[in-house]
Amino acid sequence: MHLYNAWLPPVVAAAARGEAAAFASAVRGAADAWRPGDPDSAYATLKWISVFDLFIKAKSDIAPEDVQALVELGLEIFHASQNKFVVQIKWGGLLVRLLRKHGKRLSLGVQWRPLYDTLIRTHFKRNMGPEGWKVRQRHFETVTSLVRASRNFFPEGAAAGIWSEFRPLLENPWHNSAFEGVGFLRLFLPANSRNQDHFTIGWIAQCVDIWDSVTNCNFWDIQWASIIARCIKNSRSVNWDDFLPLLFTRYLNTFEVPISSGNGSYPFPVGVPGNTRFLFSSKTRTPSKAIAKSIVYLLKPKSLALEYFEKLINFLEQFYHPSNGGRWTYSLERFLRYLVVYFEKRLQHEQFDTMDEKHDHFCLGKEERAAFIKVILKLLDRGQYSKNDSLAETVSIAASILSYVEPSLVLPFVATNFQLALETTTATHQLKNAVTSVAFSGRPLLLCSSQSDDSSAVDSFSDLIVACLSNALLGMDANDPPKTIATMQLIGSIFSNLATVGVSDEVPAFLQATTLSDWLDEFFSRLFSVLCNLESSSPINEGYQTSFMSGTFLVEDSPYYFCMLEVLLGKLSKPLFNQSLKRIAKFVNANILPGATSEVGLLCCACVHSYPELASVYLVKPILMTIMSSFEGTPTTGYVGRVVTDKTSKKAALSPALETALDYYLRVLALAISYAGPVLLNYREELKHIITSAFQAPSWKVNGAGDHLLRSLLGNLVFYYPIDQYKPFTCQPIAKIIEPWGCSKAHQDREIEMLNFPPKWHDPSLDELSFANELLQFHFQSALEDLLTICQMKVHSETGDEKEHLKVTLLRIYSALHGVMSCLPEMRPTYKDGRSKEVEPIFFIAGSAGSTVGSSEMREKASELVHTACRYLLKERTDDSILLALVVRVIDALVNYGSLEYEEWSSHVQAWKLESAAIIEPPCNFIVPFHTQGKKRPRWALVDKAHLHSTWRCSQSSYHRYRTNVDVSPSGLMINLMNDLLDLSLHNYETVRSYAGRSLMKLLKRWPSLISNCVLTLTENLRNPKAPEHVVLGSCSILLSQTVLRHLTTDSVSLSSFIMGILESSHHESLKCQKAITEIFVKYNIHFSGISRNFFKNSEIQADKPGFLSLFSQINALGFETKSLHWRYNLMANRVLLLLILASRSESGIYSQILAETAGHFLRNLKSQLPHSRMLAISALNTLLQGSPHKASSQDSQQSLDHPEEYNISSTGEILNEIIREEGFMNETLNSLSHVHIISDNDGSSKASYGASSFQSGSDKAITYFYFDFSASWPRTPSWISLVGGDTFYSSFARIFKRLIQQCGMPVMSSLQTALEEFLSSKERSRQCVAAEAMAGMLHSDITGNLESGNNWLMVQLQKIMLAPSVESVPDWAACIRYAVTGKGRSGARAPVLRQKVLECLCSPVPQFMATSVLAKRYSFLSVALIEISPPKMSPAEKQYHVKILDELLDNMSHPSAQVREAIGVAMCVACSNMRLSGSFGPGCSPEEVCGDVSMIEQTGNEYWTKRLTDGANELSVSIQNNIQSKQLESISDSATENSVDHKEEADAKRMETIFHFMIASLKSGRSSVLLDVIIRLMYPILSLQETSNKDLSLLAKSTFELLKWRILRRPFLEAAIVAILSSVNDPNWRTRSALLSYLRTFTYRHTFILSGSEKSQIWQTIEKLLVDNQVEVREHAAGVLASLMKGIDKDLSKDFRDRSYAQAQRIINAWRRNSKSGHSVATIHGAVLALTASVLSVPYDMPSWLPAHVTLLARFIREPPPIRSTVTKAVAEFKRTHADTWSIQKDSFTEDELEVLRDTSSSSSYFV
Repeated sequence: MHLYNAWLPPVVAAAARGEAAAFASAVRGAADAWRPGDPDSAYATLKWISVFDLFIKAKSDIAPEDVQALVELGLEIFHASQNKFVVQIKWGGLLVRLLRKHGKRLSLGVQWRPLYDTLIRTHFKRNMGPEGWKVRQRHFETVTSLVRASRNFFPEGAAAGIWSEFRPLLENPWHNSAFEGVGFLRLFLPANSRNQDHFTIGWIAQCVDIWDSVTNCNFWDIQWASIIARCIKNSRSVNWDDFLPLLFTRYLNTFEVPISSGNGSYPFPVGVPGNTRFLFSSKTRTPSKAIAKSIVYLLKPKSLALEYFEKLINFLEQFYHPSNGGRWTYSLERFLRYLVVYFEKRLQHEQFDTMDEKHDHFCLGKEERAAFIKVILKLLDRGQYSKNDSLAETVSIAASILSYVEPSLVLPFVATNFQLALETTTATHQLKNAVTSVAFSGRPLLLCSSQSDDSSAVDSFSDLIVACLSNALLGMDANDPPKTIATMQLIGSIFSNLATVGVSDEVPAFLQATTLSDWLDEFFSRLFSVLCNLESSSPINEGYQTSFMSGTFLVEDSPYYFCMLEVLLGKLSKPLFNQSLKRIAKFVNANILPGATSEVGLLCCACVHSYPELASVYLVKPILMTIMSSFEGTPTTGYVGRVVTDKTSKKAALSPALETALDYYLRVLALAISYAGPVLLNYREELKHIITSAFQAPSWKVNGAGDHLLRSLLGNLVFYYPIDQYKPFTCQPIAKIIEPWGCSKAHQDREIEMLNFPPKWHDPSLDELSFANELLQFHFQSALEDLLTICQMKVHSETGDEKEHLKVTLLRIYSALHGVMSCLPEMRPTYKDGRSKEVEPIFFIAGSAGSTVGSSEMREKASELVHTACRYLLKERTDDSILLALVVRVIDALVNYGSLEYEEWSSHVQAWKLESAAIIEPPCNFIVPFHTQGKKRPRWALVDKAHLHSTWRCSQSSYHRYRTNVDVSPSGLMINLMNDLLDLSLHNYETVRSYAGRSLMKLLKRWPSLISNCVLTLTENLRNPKAPEHVVLGSCSILLSQTVLRHLTTDSVSLSSFIMGILESSHHESLKCQKAITEIFVKYNIHFSGISRNFFKNSEIQADKPGFLSLFSQINALGFETKSLHWRYNLMANRVLLLLILASRSESGIYSQILAETAGHFLRNLKSQLPHSRMLAISALNTLLQGSPHKASSQDSQQSLDHPEEYNISSTGEILNEIIREEGFMNETLNSLSHVHIISDNDGSSKASYGASSFQSGSDKAITYFYFDFSASWPRTPSWISLVGGDTFYSSFARIFKRLIQQCGMPVMSSLQTALEEFLSSKERSRQCVAAEAMAGMLHSDITGNLESGNNWLMVQLQKIMLAPSVESVPDWAACIRYAVTGKGRSGARAPVLRQKVLECLCSPVPQFMATSVLAKRYSFLSVALIEISPPKMSPAEKQYHVKILDELLDNMSHPSAQVREAIGVAMCVACSNMRLSGSFGPGCSPEEVCGDVSMIEQTGNEYWTKRLTDGANELSVSIQNNIQSKQLESISDSATENSVDHKEEADAKRMETIFHFMIASLKSGRSSVLLDVIIRLMYPILSLQETSNKDLSLLAKSTFELLKWRILRRPFLEAAIVAILSSVNDPNWRTRSALLSYLRTFTYRHTFILSGSEKSQIWQTIEKLLVDNQVEVREHAAGVLASLMKGIDKDLSKDFRDRSYAQAQRIINAWRRNSKSGHSVATIHGAVLALTASVLSVPYDMPSWLPAHVTLLARFIREPPPIRSTVTKAVAEFKRTHADTWSIQKDSFTEDELEVLRDTSSSSSYFV
């Protein structure tokens, strides 16, 4: 049994034993409701879902076989309910929760294919249903969660099946289907024990290769990193060592941190379509989590992984430092958090699971654990004072968790940081972080100080605790909330660990009574001064005060204040408690602090809770006496106890001071007695007297305080609550002083000991219950009678008096109800046959707040009287908001049984949401070698959680009792009160409306049978033209709720009324009303989940129930523009029309009747005058037009899932054809569509995300915006060509034309042809856009028919467009061509019929005399056309076109126009990469073709282009450089002779520019992965042409260089690259050498894991050689590069270099001493100084042992001439800056002489000592 259930109050715990049987009968009930033959019976099972959820949340003990039966039933219902979104969401969610909670106890096999089919059918098909996007999103989230939860249960062979399903999608990495494929792979791929044999070395190698095929794409990296992490965690048998270099290279490069001064993030990340990103999203937005998981599970004894991990951290640690924050901090913080989380999980797993012998060598031993933690400590050290709060907190939590694993490493780190924080006075925020760290590590500190054998360690830890406790008191400051809260957390943490305090003297000194006595004195002095200086944040609420606790930051922001007091006072020994109590009593009785009411109240409450008898004497009694004496002689109203005649109408009042004092004392008393128990019976009379006096006082404030006191008193008398929660308990302490903590998941025998110490619950005695009943009799029943008397007799002549009397009376009733909550039994429901007598309700879970007081009759009587009073108030006092708000509260407490407990539970849960790490001990504790199944907590926290759990059970135990019983309905009294709430929720005061609305919603949620009447009433208000604004707003706010919207799917009467109510409400003028009505409509749209099947079955004969078709025709009439309807209502009517027709798809009879008519209606709307209606018509036609009879091939038909009959489609075609043939129809339509394209003047691109967003407000957009528009996203390949960028081409328009042509055939073609003639020749950009969309639809429609003539016309037009001189519309026509050649099918592999024709047209050369812009346009068109061709499935003819195009491009590389050269570069990149990728699949791709063709292509066309492209490029760049230099040198001589030479030079430069364009395109587009060899051959030109006088060329070289820095090269390209790069070290041009250094810095960083030792030393030597270069800039640059490389590249190389550079500098100094003319050149000396500088700057923030000597030696060169002096000055200044924070400690590493040398380098005004 779960601990929280074992610890329930005894009565409840006994009842809870029946839960297993209740669960079994609930499972049977759900199984009976489900009839496999009738899929609609799934709806009848939904009411059971919330019942099953109860058992999960209640942590009930239920039998595994019942869970198994339920899961199997759930899966059956889930799979049988395709297209029933609500059923799948509800059952799917339940299955996920069951599998997560009970998965380990089940033996299931779940098939993956049906789940995949569900996803594809509902989220990846073009033709979506009508469901709103919110519903769709929830459905997708549910199904994917279900896949994740059931992955473990996939049968053997599933992994292989899943891989073979999704592997083909990954073949073409430049198509969006690859992203979809990897998303599915990550979602489905199981790594459970049944599928282990799938994960082989070969398979992993293949995965790593595919990962490499897309570069710089965050989405792709996240998916692959997760897949690999899953394999690493579960496949222990694979030897991962061979993959480590590649994996760690990927890991290092996915953290986008800035290298040197570079940019941190990649300039052109690959664009993943929004819907794919949205559907396969990742919570962390970065791969950090997966990387951390991989690294933790790669660690094994004797594995290389740790070495690699350490190297990775060496590179990343500097970015954790506070001064290096940036947008990368988030991913680094997640990385650290998950490293620790997974490390903890792994240790726990290894401690508990009895592993097989063969896996034993994978477990982490002590050395491995220590080594891992040493590495992590580097990050903790850097990040602990981060300015980013979440990173600072993560560091504290990590230190806490790790200190249980390896205390000898972590605790000294925590201790030194605390010392350091105390000493630094400048950065005060450091102290808060340091105190938090100590609070989180309090338990390990105490455990170590009592367990450790090393006495010095013990002393240092004890000293730390003493230092913390004494210094903590200084942190309590009313003006510094964060530090005060951290301090309280620390005190709470330390005392939670102690078994008892001050009882015996055989304990460490700081725990002895005398020491503690002084500490407590100081503590209370500080605490009282904080309380005196507090100012309440909330102004005193003049109205009706709801919350008890409105206090300052101590109460509002966190629960630590109260916990600290409770723990501290609970643990003290009797003498120490007495001492504290006297101080507290003295303080409380002497001060009135209205600003700290709650705080003082809680202080008293903690005292009373610890020792009620003692504290009541010192605290409760004096306060009672004070209040009684204050009330003496004050005026009273006489409203309580008897109804007075109106004699004393004198207005008496309390003085403000007295009022404040009374309010303060009453509220403090109310809080103080919260947990006092039976002690209060001693003060029975006083309490009764005080409460009565408070209600009689002529002050609303005091009345409110009286209400607080009455509630508190009743609760204290009747509820169950733990009495000894914070007291020490009798278990054996660890090492005499430390309290053992317990785990709530106590399964093993050795952990069961916590069960022996259950809390002692307050069980109300008879006396207490009689006192409670007496209070109820007086303040509830007699108050109700007073209420009735006031309302019926009109006893007051003055309305003011009557109002006051009513207020006080209602307040008493509410107070009594709120005080006893659900201890007053609930109203009895009625049964179908009219019996209202008690019938045994169904039992689900046990729960009760306390002992029963009163009876159901009492509640029912109250309901009657309150109903009468409510009617009276609504009639007589409708303008009094306070009275009405009180009535609402009273009704709420009467009808919503259990909701008060639920509110209390949820507010308490909020407070504990961020449970502090200070009171959590992780499952693995190596200090006291004792591991548990879950987290351990102190007993008080466990008791608190058990109490919370009990409160939750109480709120839920009766809530679902009648849910599953059809015969039960709410009683008449409840219906009366519901009608009262309904009237109040339409009141003209907004506060009353919102209170009543909330209460009504709770009632309707529990009793769904009441909803339909409400809906009818409310929608009538919308239709009623005379309804005032507040009634409409009230109606809208209730109709807007989920409960009502959900009800509409099952109730046809409500649905018709709701829809017509909204559509007929246009007569409400006010803006607020219109906004509210639109909001309901939009919400209905996005939450639309279908229509009840019964709606379609209602025949038209049944007069009382509206039929579907009659509703349809009513709406259809509204949707036409002939009506004088406001445009927004016209739009709504059309939208509903669309929803209804889509919802009726499954009813083929009805659907076929209305499809044609509706499609025609929307087709006419395309030429509507209203822009919004046009947008909606586009959405509608895209969904309704199936496009089928005229398609070229029948299997293409994208029919709807239900295959409507053929005649239906053809009849639709006929109707549409008639409309299209109307005179001028096409022309008008195209014209009105062109208006949607709003082209802004400045950039010629449309400012639209989808059509007309510039004239659509948010709510209008939500009506037209349809989910499938973003789901079927086009283009299907990433867009990266900037020449043809633009978003003015709307693919949804093109799709309409395509569908119309497919549906109606040639007539559309011919009418479009005639209409387009005019548009094609138009100069207006918007008309060109529409023409492009129409043409795209025609070209892609694949229809048969009179093909030749039609196609010839199309090709002639294309030719014309290509040769047209205009440039503005190039993006639109490029998009048109791209649409026309887009491949069909999921991965775009099937070519459209006309693709070949289009390519032919594009391949025919342009006449010579045409303008260059036309040529550039043609090449751009070629590029976009080739992008859409799928290389793995290229036909021989398409390969032939590639060859032909490449020939032409290579011949034109030196074209004079820059624009053409760029277009050629891009086209070459696409063509070459397509050829390469297609070649990699080999000739076997197209077996049906004759092989001869292919081999011919290989000879002529496959690789010859690389030679033509790269041959001579290096020589070319050298000659360009030489030409430029010689030009600068020569004077202008006779130009005639040089003309031809010049011409050749120009052509050379232009050819080079084209090569750069080609490289930029291939790096930017991600296609470089197949062109690496070409890029490497062209490296020299990139490095050498960075700085030339030909600005255009240099700019291109720089751009290429920036992109090249990001490219990771794998072997065999790596070797070639190193040779190519290092060859330029001797280049005569120093700028080339400098560029080489820039490249080497990022190159070595990116490849550090895959470079071999010899390659590293080769690179190192190259850089070292440049330290003594004859150019100063190169030398300084080389030093900077070396400094950054020393951080992580190779320890041995760094050490060797450091030693050599030190020796060299020392030699120079010694030589000077012997002989001042040493003969060293300036370059040599500067090189030696720079080498030293590199060493010094390679360790910012740290102080290794060698550093002082190096810095000092460097400082000795300060007297040298420039540039040496400036180098030394800069380096020393940088050293001082980075070490300033910790200088007070680090300066101890220097000798006095060394410090003297350092001082000499500073300027005289420095403070640096």
